[in-house]
Amino acid sequence: MKISESPVSGLPCRNNPAWTRIGTSDLRNDGGIRLKNAGDSLAEWTATGLGAGHLPVAPGTWGSLEGVVLAAAIHWTIPIWERGIIAGLAILFSVVGVWAASRSAALSGDSDPSKVVIDEIAGQLLCLVWIPVTGVSLLAGFLLFRCFDIVKPAPARQSESLPGGWGIMADDWIAGLYAGGVLALLHFVLGWI
Repeated sequence: MKISESPVSGLPCRNNPAWTRIGTSDLRNDGGIRLKNAGDSLAEWTATGLGAGHLPVAPGTWGSLEGVVLAAAIHWTIPIWERGIIAGLAILFSVVGVWAASRSAALSGDSDPSKVVIDEIAGQLLCLVWIPVTGVSLLAGFLLFRCFDIVKPAPARQSESLPGGWGIMADDWIAGLYAGGVLALLHFVLGWI
């Protein structure tokens, strides 16, 4: 079996000569590497949005819903500081997401595994920072973010070529900014939301 180094992180993966140091018993059925330590487990758990990325259908949508639920929970528990907290969480998930997504991608041997949904959580929160949280803004923000995340208007699609977790996260940051901009326009200019 030929082994190579992951282009994402430099960690060993299938087709990597360094694989002999790890051993073939570490191969998973999907060709990725078995988790080796607590850091790998933490990265996987974080990258998959506490496991939502393992749901069988539309994991990105589940990740976005996690962002919406988190924003709603903040609104209903700490409404006075909701936008600041949502902004802080968007930044936190973005920073942690680059690390977790990079590591998860390297472990799976896939440059952008669908199970990684922390990018959707961060992007969805980024979308919701710009206007007050209401039931309507949550629904509109969710729908707008999913549309921009799927369509990936420039430079979102181009940003996917960035290395490692940067490429995984950046397209969702851009989608979140686009969706947030439209949401703010609907709210502040047109008064619809």
